[in-house]
Amino acid sequence: MTDTPTSYPRAKIKVLLLENISDAAVDEFSKGGYSEVRRLNGALTEDQLIKAVRGVHLIGIRSKTRITRNVVEAADKLLAIGAFCIGVNQVDLKAATDNGVAVFNAPYSNTRSVAELIIGLAVILIRRIAEKNDAAHKGIWLKDATGSFELRGKTLGIVGYGNIGSQVSIMAEALGMQVIYYDIATKLPHGNAKQVSDLKELVSRSHIVTLHVPSDATTRNMIDADLLRSFRKGAHLLNYSRGDVVELAALKKALRSGKLGGAAIDVFPNEPEKEGDKFASDLQELPNVILTPHIGGSTEEAQANIGLDVTHKLIKYLELGTTEGSHTVPPVSLPPQSGTHRILHIHRNVPGVLGEINSRLSSRGINIVGQYLNTNPDIGYVILDVESKLSKQALALLKDVSGTLKARIVY
Repeated sequence: MTDTPTSYPRAKIKVLLLENISDAAVDEFSKGGYSEVRRLNGALTEDQLIKAVRGVHLIGIRSKTRITRNVVEAADKLLAIGAFCIGVNQVDLKAATDNGVAVFNAPYSNTRSVAELIIGLAVILIRRIAEKNDAAHKGIWLKDATGSFELRGKTLGIVGYGNIGSQVSIMAEALGMQVIYYDIATKLPHGNAKQVSDLKELVSRSHIVTLHVPSDATTRNMIDADLLRSFRKGAHLLNYSRGDVVELAALKKALRSGKLGGAAIDVFPNEPEKEGDKFASDLQELPNVILTPHIGGSTEEAQANIGLDVTHKLIKYLELGTTEGSHTVPPVSLPPQSGTHRILHIHRNVPGVLGEINSRLSSRGINIVGQYLNTNPDIGYVILDVESKLSKQALALLKDVSGTLKARIVY
C-alpha cells in the first residue's frame, strides 16, 4: 500500500472483521499500519451488529452476516464494507449507496477451489463412491461395477457460465467430457463448449448438471418439479451456488424415484449460523446424496487470496479513494498528485453538484490540480486534488454542498 499519510493516523482507523476472516487480511492491515483491528470468529445478529459498528470505519464479513439498513445507519463512521466472499447479497446495497458506503468483494478469488471440487464430486457421484464408502464403514463389501461410469465421453451441463462455470468447463474438457452451458447472456465458449438457449434442453442432454448462478428472482427454485421431469434419467445434479436455487422437496422425490442418480449439495435455504450448530435437510439419509456445509470455496488458498484481494481494495479506498470493484460507489481511480491534498466527495446524483463544487472552490481562489467524477443512477463520486495549503478550507466548503453524503481528506 501507499506510504502517503492519511488525513488521520492509521492507528485510529477502527476495523471490525467477523466470521473468522483469514489471517492474511489481518496481516495486511497490520503491515499497512492499521492496528485497531477487532476480529471475531462468528457472525453477529442485527442487534449485536448495531452496537458493534458504532465508531467503526471498516467492516469485514463473509456470507453469514447480514448488513441491513439498520446496521448501516447505526454505523456513524462507516466508510466501507468488505465482503470476504464471492457474493454481496448479504449486504443491503441500497442502504450502503444511500449512505455513501463503498462495498467491495472478491468475485474471482475462490474460483479454482470451487471448480476443482465440482470435478471431484462429479467423479464421486458417477462412480457411486458415497454409497460404497458408507457400506465399507458399516462392514459391507460392495465390489460392484453396476451403475459406475467414467466421466470421459459424458455430457456436462453448466447452468451459469461465469467465472466458476467457465473454469469447470475447461477442466471437464481436459477429462474428455462434452460441455454444454446455459446462461441468460450470450457468453464466449471456452474450448469446444457449446451454449444452448433452453434450460430444458440442457438438462435433458446432460449426464451431470452443475449450477453456478446467483440468487435472484430469476433463479429461485429454478430447479423445480417441472424441470426435474426433463432431466435425463439417472443424471446427477450439483448445486454449489445458492441455497434457494433448488426446490429440495422435489429433488428428494426425483432421487428416491430413480429419476436422478445422485446429487451433491453444498448450499441450503436455511443454514446454521456457526460451526457445530445442528443442521437438518430433506436430503439427509439418502445414500446417493453428498451433503457439504457450504464449503465450495473453503480452502486455505482461497481464503488467503480473498483476504488479500478485499483488504487491498479497502486500503486503496482509504488511502487513495480508489473505488474500482465497488458495488455502490461509482468506480473512480486517479493517480496521486505530488504537492496536493486529495479530497473525496460522495453526493446524491442530482443536477448541478459538480458545478457547485467548482464554483465554491474557485470563488475562494482554491486551485483544482486534478479532478475525476463518475456517477451511477443514485450517487456521484468525485476525487479532487487541491493545493495543500487550502485543503481544510476546501473540505469545509465541500461538506456544505447540497446533496453531500460524505466528504473527507485522504492525504
